Amino acid sequence: MLKIGIVLGSIRQGRNGEAVANWVLDFANNRHEEGVEYEIVDLANYNLPLLGASVPEAQQEEAQAAIKGWSEKMASFDGYIFIAPEYNHAVGGALKNALDYLNPEVNNKAAGFVGYGSLGGVRAHENLRLILGELQVADVRTAVTFSLLSDFENMSVFKPADYHAANANGMLDQVISWSRALKTIR
Repeated sequence: MLKIGIVLGSIRQGRNGEAVANWVLDFANNRHEEGVEYEIVDLANYNLPLLGASVPEAQQEEAQAAIKGWSEKMASFDGYIFIAPEYNHAVGGALKNALDYLNPEVNNKAAGFVGYGSLGGVRAHENLRLILGELQVADVRTAVTFSLLSDFENMSVFKPADYHAANANGMLDQVISWSRALKTIR
């Protein structure tokens, strides 16, 4: 069984990413791909401290448990789809911080991107490519880009255009094939 984690990379209250992640999960499951299992990994479920910040002694046990849980969850997958909002022309700080806690857990695995923002999150994707390259994660070319202006009613109610299905299928095909190939070297 190939396990693909759909990483919801925003912890912001009222975030649009939850609707996007659920759309990706439904879309992927409706493809009925034999031998592939998808799971949403919601970054908001991991109360990760800022890497390198001082953690009060009373919170250290909780912080260590969150870091361990995040590490183990990410290690359990063969590939990833990162749901990435674009903040200030880059990936959001919460996702960057979470990725900074990882290294061997994600080495030699594949990743695809689904972004959202005023320009579809493409600058967050480019930022993620740099980060994941350092973590030895092979990112695929095809990405899905949702515009806050045309795929969200009032920039908050997710109503994706039908044409995104072609990119979603292409991205999923690439993530699955690369994840299978990379599994042979791990």
